[in-house]
Amino acid sequence: MSYPFLQTAEEVEELAHKLSRESEIAVDTEADSFFHYFEKICLVQIAAKSGIYLIDPLAMGEEGLRPLAKVFADPGICKVFHAAEYDLYVLQRHSGIQISNLFDTMVSAQLLGYPSVGLASLVERHFDVKLSKDQQRTDWSRRPLRSAQIEYAGADVKYLIESKRRLEKELKARKRLHWAEEEFLALEKRVWPKRTFDKDGYLKIKGAKQLSPRGLAILRELYLMRDRRARALDRPPFRLLGNGTLIDLAQNPPRSRHAYTTRKGVTELVMRRMGQDIMDAVESGVEGPELAAVEPKRARGGRKRLDRRGEGRLEQLKEWRAKRASELELDPGVFCPNATLEQIACANCANVEELRELSLLKDWWIDSFGVEVLRIATADCAEQVRKPSPGEPLRKRPRGRRRRSAKGAQAKG
Repeated sequence: MSYPFLQTAEEVEELAHKLSRESEIAVDTEADSFFHYFEKICLVQIAAKSGIYLIDPLAMGEEGLRPLAKVFADPGICKVFHAAEYDLYVLQRHSGIQISNLFDTMVSAQLLGYPSVGLASLVERHFDVKLSKDQQRTDWSRRPLRSAQIEYAGADVKYLIESKRRLEKELKARKRLHWAEEEFLALEKRVWPKRTFDKDGYLKIKGAKQLSPRGLAILRELYLMRDRRARALDRPPFRLLGNGTLIDLAQNPPRSRHAYTTRKGVTELVMRRMGQDIMDAVESGVEGPELAAVEPKRARGGRKRLDRRGEGRLEQLKEWRAKRASELELDPGVFCPNATLEQIACANCANVEELRELSLLKDWWIDSFGVEVLRIATADCAEQVRKPSPGEPLRKRPRGRRRRSAKGAQAKG
């Protein structure tokens, strides 16, 4: 199937004029972050009553999407996305486009308790149509686009408007539309900072905490070298050397060039292309100063260390969440993520107004469940921390719940 393929600003301007008369449009984007260090928007797909349109930003540069900015910001036109977060991120970051009046079909499906919320699952559920998934890892920056890519891109928006109508009807029937609308509004208001390289990002790699000070020094040099090479080659860092390979080399540095090729992820081709850089990085880490283990900075709103009463509150909240999520037929992580439960347990709020000050809680959730959660969070946890009475048998701690030492708790943060 062929769709109009717009490659000039004049064509996009004409489309924007046409879309300004619509009440709802479906939108999707394709980027190339899987293939390039400096990611780009490679394609924008839009579906409306008048048809499906593919827009080629690569042919026009960053200014090419500007004519659509007014349409995207128009609160009178509903913009339907599936899993909008990444699309909003690339549109805002690369073209300065803000979205108003958003509807996210994935978020809606999550709030309705659908067992599977991917686009293919929704389309099959609602329309009994199986979408192809064979272009999910395609390089959208390459031109010309193949017919399979064009068909895949068009299908991403083809069913969104009708899916939105069906989901909206279900949300209304289950009195959850206001939940979804608040989630949509939060997405609209979100602002993504400019991408910057985190020079301390090696501390977040799985396995870094188990490395010795010398191992950390090697890991840091490998991590910085990999980013330099990735920038120079315009390739994602993970496609040069995986994190597991960095950890392996830092944990047990090879002693010869041949020994490098025996490590998983370090092939002869890798050694030919960047072997000297890898060996130099390892040598710098071995010969340079050791690095003390440093906890990476916790994201704002991250979990604070709980005392024993706080841990007791958290356990009670988790039990309540499991029961309540089951009653609502929601995934527990969708209903209330662990980070949110931990924030509630730590804050130990006394009233609903204090709950509203917590950064991770939405108003719809507080309005619907705030009184319930306060009753659980403010319940007397003495039973969970009191000492046993004389003659009362000691209760065994559940496996995996061993009390951490003060030093371990401090490191955990």
